[in-house]
Amino acid sequence: MPPGRDEPPGPVGPARPGEIFRRNALQHASGQSLGDVLRLTPEWTRWATPVLIAAFVTALAYCLFGTVNEYASGPAVVWFPGRIPVTATIPGTVSKIEVKPGERVRAGQLLVSFSSAVELAEQTRLQKEFEVQLATSLREPSNQAARGAVTSLRSQLEGAAVRLEQRSVRAPQAGIVGDIRIRPGQLLQAGEVVLILMGQERRCSVQAVLPAHYRPLLRPGMSLRFEVSGYSHAYQEMTLTSVGVQIVGPTEVKRFLGQEIEDTMEVSGPVVLIEATPSAPTFTVDGQSYDFYHGMSGLAEVRVRSQRIVVALMPALRSLSGGSRD
Repeated sequence: MPPGRDEPPGPVGPARPGEIFRRNALQHASGQSLGDVLRLTPEWTRWATPVLIAAFVTALAYCLFGTVNEYASGPAVVWFPGRIPVTATIPGTVSKIEVKPGERVRAGQLLVSFSSAVELAEQTRLQKEFEVQLATSLREPSNQAARGAVTSLRSQLEGAAVRLEQRSVRAPQAGIVGDIRIRPGQLLQAGEVVLILMGQERRCSVQAVLPAHYRPLLRPGMSLRFEVSGYSHAYQEMTLTSVGVQIVGPTEVKRFLGQEIEDTMEVSGPVVLIEATPSAPTFTVDGQSYDFYHGMSGLAEVRVRSQRIVVALMPALRSLSGGSRD
């Protein structure tokens, strides 16, 4: 006789060998077991509905009133204006370096001396001949040959003094000695950089290149965010002070940066040059202040426009809002 409704169900177990159905399934099919009543836990359902409604309303409000920003980004480099590369005017071997990095110098001060044994010997010889001929012309005022020799030797002495002066490098203006690129005994060719002379004031700027298609959206006064390479997420906020009028290519950018730091910035395609000025020649990372140095590279970002999230998701709504972007 099958068990009643109030009787506990029979044992539940796997199918016996040779059977393809489970034992409890056969008992239920034959009426021997009616199974158990479905039990639900309604506590979570009371919270699920309001939570889902609140999440939907929040997401809808965020899409309607939230905005998404578009940034123009590109490589940037720290630039110290007023840097003057002092070069050798003639070939020569470095004899002595008269200054040290960080030293303040005045205009015309001797910076580097080249080996000048030949020029010095020539000047000494001419000076002795000049003195002999001058003494002769003073003893014999009527000696025209001596007087002519004095005039000729005086001209040669002036030329020898010029050649001797060319064997030295002097400061073209007052400033602070930066990097010294030479060492004693080094052979230099004309035009090679001897040292860098920096201005009296330590002020810097950030030179950056942005994709050319952002040029119509850029203007002075916009905010620029600069992230120095090696200091992740240490953003430095500064003001955009200058925007290039023309679109330039990678070759022109390298020419602008100069031989010193042209390889610190990778540029491809048409770009526009911009300049931003930090409030101080230092940057802060985790509360610690560090100095900027010429040639430090990084990433520059300028917020060029923003739009509602719903418009970004459905561009067709742009016509309903007047097609404007902030």
